[in-house]
Amino acid sequence: MLLVATDRISAFDHVLATGIPGKGKILTQMSLFWFGLLKNLVPNHLITANVSEYPAELHPYADQLEGRSMLVKRAAMFPVECVARGYLAGSGWKEYQAASAVCGVKLPAGLKDGSRLPYAIFTPATKSQDGAHDENVSFAAVESVVGAEDAAELCRLTLAIYERAAAHAESRGLILADTKFEFGKTAEGIILADEVLTPDSSRFWEYSAWKPGGAQPSFDKQYVRDYLETIHWNKQAPAPALPEEVAQRTQEKYLQAFRRLTGQDIQL
Repeated sequence: MLLVATDRISAFDHVLATGIPGKGKILTQMSLFWFGLLKNLVPNHLITANVSEYPAELHPYADQLEGRSMLVKRAAMFPVECVARGYLAGSGWKEYQAASAVCGVKLPAGLKDGSRLPYAIFTPATKSQDGAHDENVSFAAVESVVGAEDAAELCRLTLAIYERAAAHAESRGLILADTKFEFGKTAEGIILADEVLTPDSSRFWEYSAWKPGGAQPSFDKQYVRDYLETIHWNKQAPAPALPEEVAQRTQEKYLQAFRRLTGQDIQL
């Protein structure tokens, strides 16, 4: 299967009218970095990202595919968003305020928005019936959907990958607050698929500026979400466009995350 990452960006489960220049290349190259770093921990879907190694019928489109595509193994994807949280933020913070728990996992009293958790937790989500929004669910709900054995392995892999990635991010002066993984199944077993540990699927914070009790300086699309909250969009289609300065600032944040985490630069 050929995966191509465009420059479009989504927020609140809607694709916005404005893209982020170069975003598809940044996310693809970051995913490739992480696939390499994690390959001894979990197999992944990557066959090659070298366009010259793609099937011949794709070569005429090399300019469009270069840097933003991957040839991957087809897999039967689990209908579960595998989320790991090491810090309290976003929907996790909202759940904690209401129930002192996230996805049924009880947490200590007195935590703040942005607090570090005593240990990383698995907080899965599934698609709602209308397909519009992700819904946080309990581990038991995942077991009922995919079976106890696969659910246990998804949990184990999610937390193992998170711990490895969080340690790397911390070594680069960043906090990996939470992240989402997608897994699939092939004849060889469970593999890591889709994008991985990008600013679209993860919250990256500046370690030196971290202070629980509110929003944290971040390198992810939280900046876009925050802007959308200020214009009081009802989160229904059609999604609004972004001002040029918001799109530009978002690109800068994504580039910063890429450079900090990979130690590399990128040509957009």
